[in-house]
Amino acid sequence: MKLQLQSGNHHHMGARFDGEGTNFAVFSAHASRISLCVFSADGKVELDRQPLPERSGHVWHGYVPGLDPGSLYGFRADGIYAPEQGHRFNPNKLLMDPYARELSGAWSNDSATLGYVLNAASQDLSFDNRDSAPFVPKSVVSHPELYSRIEPRSDTDWTDTLIYEAHPKGLTMQHGTVSESVRGTYEALASEPVLEHLQKLGVTAIELLPVHSFIDDDFLLKKNLRNYWGYNTIGFFAPEPRYFGAQGLAGFRNMVRRFHSAGIKVILDVVYNHTAEGDHRGPTLSFRGLDNASYYRLIGGQPRYYVNDTGTGNTLNVSHPFVLRMIMDSLRFWVQQMGIDGFRFDLATTLGREDHGFDRRGGFFDAIRQDPVLADTRLIAEPWDIGPGGYRVGDFPAEFSEWNDGFRDTVRRYWRGDHHSAQDLGARLLGSADKFDRDGRRAWTSINFVTSHDGFTLADVTRYNHRHNDENGENGADGHHENFSDNCGVEGETEDADIKAKRALRQRNMLATLFLSQGTPMLLAGDEFSNSQLGNNNAYAQDNPTGWLSWQQADSEMIEFVARLSQFRRNHPCLRQSNFLHGTTRKIDELQDVEWSDFRGEPLRWRDPGLSNICLTLRMSGESSQADGLDDTVFIVFNRDPEEAEVQLPKVKLGHHWVRAIDTAASDIFAVCEFDGTSMRVAGHSVVAAVSKPDEIPR
Repeated sequence: MKLQLQSGNHHHMGARFDGEGTNFAVFSAHASRISLCVFSADGKVELDRQPLPERSGHVWHGYVPGLDPGSLYGFRADGIYAPEQGHRFNPNKLLMDPYARELSGAWSNDSATLGYVLNAASQDLSFDNRDSAPFVPKSVVSHPELYSRIEPRSDTDWTDTLIYEAHPKGLTMQHGTVSESVRGTYEALASEPVLEHLQKLGVTAIELLPVHSFIDDDFLLKKNLRNYWGYNTIGFFAPEPRYFGAQGLAGFRNMVRRFHSAGIKVILDVVYNHTAEGDHRGPTLSFRGLDNASYYRLIGGQPRYYVNDTGTGNTLNVSHPFVLRMIMDSLRFWVQQMGIDGFRFDLATTLGREDHGFDRRGGFFDAIRQDPVLADTRLIAEPWDIGPGGYRVGDFPAEFSEWNDGFRDTVRRYWRGDHHSAQDLGARLLGSADKFDRDGRRAWTSINFVTSHDGFTLADVTRYNHRHNDENGENGADGHHENFSDNCGVEGETEDADIKAKRALRQRNMLATLFLSQGTPMLLAGDEFSNSQLGNNNAYAQDNPTGWLSWQQADSEMIEFVARLSQFRRNHPCLRQSNFLHGTTRKIDELQDVEWSDFRGEPLRWRDPGLSNICLTLRMSGESSQADGLDDTVFIVFNRDPEEAEVQLPKVKLGHHWVRAIDTAASDIFAVCEFDGTSMRVAGHSVVAAVSKPDEIPR
């Protein structure tokens, strides 16, 4: 096969089939030549290699008449190999197209993928002449018909959102009623048993751990482990093929459609802060070989080395216009062609870094906020990285919601019994206005969670005081050190009925705190049935039963509890408001939208160092547009002391009375109990919620 390249155009990056042939365009500011390589159908034979004939600005391009969809290709880049100057061109290394939508074949950790000689005395300053093509997948020319537009969902308001964070494989690998032939695939994610479960819980958005194509780290493969979580992206346009079922790529798109039909949005956890090429000792797979000095942030004065604000060896140079363009093109692709409804940005502080540091008005934020395609998507930031000044909770633009780790830690500390945690809980219950109530941001900005994929599961928060990560092969040194957990008297599993009951109650109390708080609740998959990872709080490498959900051991009573709790939240708009509540007097009835009290009904003494228990009364804000919910009033009691207590009920308006709707310590948690008096008994270690109801007979 002999390629007959024409000039083509630079308007569309990547490979683009127009019905008669394929146009190729790739960015490189510093290469001296970019060559297109075409391979046999099995990817084993390089059929031809020709330089792209044209360069427009920094985009190299060419057109191949008659080259059809399904063709396999890659790039090779010529240029200077001078790592000490930041350049690592090596035409012996076959490079993935950064815009490839499909990949054929698998990545290998063979040393031929390195741009340098592994055992050379000069390390990465040496030059490796071996061809890496046999050890890397080939990019695929995609057929346009595979990517017909899928409309995202836009009918769920932020205030109605319940996010369910799940691993695309681990959610279904041990699900007994999902067909064994499809478990662990995209098809299984949206299978009928899973959809029924999510709908029962009231889930409105599923947030999937990374599905962009990624690589297993070499150090994990040497320990017979894998990068289970997937935070090691190499392709920002290609779905990870290890989750493909019989339908292949179509299975992903069908999964999205099925979720949408069930009323569930799809949010992707995306990793645009670094790539799988690692530090200066890593392989040359794509970006490093195409233009290392443009794609990555290099250390000033020492461009041989990479800025490592991510802790993974390299940091993408998002402030570069073509890197930013790639990220924006990727986001638009997943929205328009794959139907995705939103994104959770891993280590999002990195994306906002300019040369002078983090800038909430930087290029990435400007680009994403003005983009009409992304205007109706859900944007969620993980507001930290390990770089200088990297912790930025509350500092993102108003269009973003943010993971609120302060909510997680405070709820755990409060129910563990830590001193001074009750004061902090007050702020977390009201959407963390101290962090987010600025620049017109709304209460749903706070993504509230007690657990996430990173750390203990909820069950393990109540079972382990210490991490148990020996399976990770890092001598137990990895993972969070401070988990604010409490094993309730015994480390790990136990048959002691009293301890098991205490742990179940603690889980219910933390879940109730989550669902009764202002903000957007996020539930970690499996927490609704007490899933355990046996104390592993960093299961990133555990693509096995440790990391998979244990459906066979699911606590059905906990599932029912979460479902009823979720329904209670949906029934009461005062629990999920857009406006932050500050105790403002409402014009409609001269009542405050939030009131704090102690068990005697007296104003809460926030400065009391012994403050342990909290009562609050919630009403709709007088500024709310939800006029139909203005009469909604909920009274919530948090009693973390072991003793039962008499709690004074707030006054209700004429013609109303209090009805207890939730009692986490009761044998029948959701049994309705009406009160004629002015107080109610509250069990120790419990959360109780009562609602104001109109009298059937005027009083």
